[in-house]
Amino acid sequence: MTGRSAPAVLPPPLRVWLGLTAVLAALVVVVLGVLFADDSGPATVDTRISAAVDGVGPPWRNVAHALDFLGEPGGATTVVVAIVTGCLLLRRPRAAVLVVAGVGMAVGAATLLKHVVGRTIHGAGNLSFPSGHTAFLTAVALVVALLATGRLGLGRTAGTSLVLATALVAGAAMGWAQVDLGAHYPTDVLGGWCTALAVVPATAWLVDRTADRLVDRTADQPVDRVADAGGPERR
Repeated sequence: MTGRSAPAVLPPPLRVWLGLTAVLAALVVVVLGVLFADDSGPATVDTRISAAVDGVGPPWRNVAHALDFLGEPGGATTVVVAIVTGCLLLRRPRAAVLVVAGVGMAVGAATLLKHVVGRTIHGAGNLSFPSGHTAFLTAVALVVALLATGRLGLGRTAGTSLVLATALVAGAAMGWAQVDLGAHYPTDVLGGWCTALAVVPATAWLVDRTADRLVDRTADQPVDRVADAGGPERR
C-alpha cells in the first residue's frame, strides 16, 4: 500500500526530457563560469547585444525597472508568497513546497556561483555571473508551468513545450531588463537562465521523492488498536 494521493510536481512524462535539459543547462553554466572566471569586462557577444538593446525610451525603461523590482527582496517575497498562498488554497501543499524550495535553490545556487566565478561589472565587488534576477524569474516561471502541466494533464510534448517556452519568455524578459539597466552582461543572463533550468527540475524530483517516501512510511506503520477511553481493546 502506498497511500499516494498528492499529484507529482514533476509530471512523470516530463522527467526524462527536463532531466536532459537540466544536465545541458548545468554544462552551459560550467563552461561560461570557466570562461568568465575573475573577468571584469564584457565579451564580444556581450558588447553587440548590449548595443542592440541599449537606449530604450521612458515607457520601456519603466517596464525594465518593474521587472527588476520582481527580483529584489521585496518583490520576490511578494511573488513567492502569492504563489504559495494559491497552492495552499488549491490544497496543493507539495506544490507550495516546490515554490519555496525550487526558487530558493535557484537563487541560492546563483549567489554561490557568483562568489565562485568572481566575474564583476562596474568595478570590484559587483559580482555579476550568473544573474540572480534572471534565475529567480525563470525559476518562478518553471514552477508555475510545471504545476499547470500537472493540473491540465498535459503529455510529454505539450508539457515540455509549455515549461520550456514559459521559462524562455520569463528569462528573456528579465534578461532584457538586466542588460538594459546595465546590471548584467548578456552572458550573465544566460548563466542565470541555465542555472534555474538546471536546479528547478532536480528540486522538483527531490520534492516528489521525499514526499512519496514520507507517505509510504506513514502508510506502512501498523495502526495501534487502542481501546476507547475506559473500554476494552477491540479485536
